[in-house]
This record gives sequence, C-alpha cells and structure tokens, in this order.
Amino acid sequence: MKTLRKNAIWLVLIAEVIIFSIANPAFIKPTNIVAILRQVAFYGIASVGMTFPILIAGIDLSAGTVITLIGIVTAGLMANMHVPFVLAVIIGLIVSTGVGLLNGFMVSTVGIPAIIATFSSQTIFEGCAYLLSNGLPIPLARGTAFDFFGKWNFPGTIIPISAIIMAICFLVGGFILNRTYFGRYFYAIGGNEEAAELSGIRVNRMKYLIYALSGFFAGLAGIVVLSRTGSAQNTAGKGLEFDFITCVVLGGVSVNGGSGSMIGVVAGVLIIGSLTNGMILMNVSNYMQMVVKGIVLAVAVGFDCISKKRQAV
Repeated sequence: MKTLRKNAIWLVLIAEVIIFSIANPAFIKPTNIVAILRQVAFYGIASVGMTFPILIAGIDLSAGTVITLIGIVTAGLMANMHVPFVLAVIIGLIVSTGVGLLNGFMVSTVGIPAIIATFSSQTIFEGCAYLLSNGLPIPLARGTAFDFFGKWNFPGTIIPISAIIMAICFLVGGFILNRTYFGRYFYAIGGNEEAAELSGIRVNRMKYLIYALSGFFAGLAGIVVLSRTGSAQNTAGKGLEFDFITCVVLGGVSVNGGSGSMIGVVAGVLIIGSLTNGMILMNVSNYMQMVVKGIVLAVAVGFDCISKKRQAV
C-alpha cells in the first residue's frame, strides 16, 4: 500500500496535467508553467515546515497567520522605520521562529493539545497583525532589492527565484529528515511517542525544534508573499494553513504520524498548485475551488486512515 501510494501521487500529477492541457492548451505553455511555479513557491516553503508537526501526529494551525504577521512586521520595518531589507527579513524570521517556539512551549511544556495550542496562537497573532497595521495594508516601494524574493528570475532564465528558494527548502527539509539524527527522532516520535521517550529521545526538546522549524518556514513563505505582492495585507495568509495541510497529507505524510517523505510533499504541492491554476483557467469559481480542495483533503486523509487500519489487521 505504501508503494502504491508513493507512485500513485506522481501518476495523479501527470493525469492532472494531461486533463488540464486538453481542457485548455494554455495550461502547458511555458508562461503558465512559470506562473504555477510562482504561485506554488510559498505553498512549498510553508509545506516543508508543516511536514514536521504532522509527522509527529501534530498540527500547526498558526502557519497562515505567521505569513500575515511576518508580512506586517517586515513591511512595517522597511516602510515605516526605514530598516534595511536584509535586517528586516532577519528580524521577521526571528519573530516567526519565536512564534514556533511559543507553540512548542504550549504543546511540550504546558501539555496543551497541538490543535488547541496552535489555534490559540493563530488567534493571538492575527490580532497582533491588525494592531500593528491598524487594519490597513502597508505598501512597499517598487523596484527595490527586496523584489528578489518574489519577483526576480534567475539571471538569463525564466525560472523564478522564489521557485529556487522553494527547491532549496525541500532539499533542506529532506536532508533534515533523512540525514540527521533528529530527523530520525521525528519519525520515532510520530510512530510511538512513549516508546521514543523510553528509548532516550528527549521528546519535549524535539517538539520545540519541530514547531520552531514550522514557524521559520512559514515566516520565509511570508517574506516571499510580501515580496511578490509588494504590500502587506491583513488577510495575506488567512486560511492558507489548510492548503498547506492538504499538500502535506496528499503527499503521503500520515496524519497519524511516523511516516511520509519530503519528495511526496513536493508532489502534493505541485498537484494542489496545478489544480488551482487549472481551475482558474477553466473559470471555476472560488467557492467551487474550496469544495474541490476540501474533497481532496478528505480523500487524502481517508486513504491514510484506511491504510493504517489495513496495516493493523
């Protein structure tokens, strides 16, 4: 079943591309492929971070709010306080990692269930974003070096820098899971937290690291979104955490923890990105897109649950 799912996700992506290409030949044009890469870049970056808590049977509902908050913080520093963009980006990433550490504290030290802890921080920091911006967008000057993250292409090509950043994040995420000892600990905790604790793994410390990573990657996604749009909006990341969850689960990371791979998440991100773009080209309404994405998430989770039940028999 694992082998079937691992290969099936790529077959689904190929079938999706074929279907949308037949429905609208513009889908397969290089300009649209580039547009898809730009659209999925921040999805992919944030999904790398979301993979870690889901891998331990947790969740991070604050990811969308972190994107909004970091956009507001970074734009405010640059536009209102004239902080150099490099320093503003560093501060933004420190803030996002701090949000992740707070989530880790609530989940690990306090013992609050992840869904409640991260929903709490989602609510808190959504309010903070509104307070910092007074509910108003914060526009940035056009044509600055900050455009590098979301608007520039790699020199001499049509490949977006944001897509390259996404690819680097996937490589880093894969390295963490496959080439580091704490990556192996993540799998062990997701497989059986009590057994992991008894084997000497410091589960609480690992949870701090996991949620800090989730916050960091969500913050980096927020930087890319801000650079691409050129304005910090209070709704920039609203509800996006569910898209990230869909990408991760569709990519084969089990909601029950302990199994999944970063390469599968790559496929999940591309499927959701292609699905969204294809539906836009076919003039499918936003509400119908929400229905389709909800169905995709339900099917992916259902498939995972059925797989777990069959393995238990």
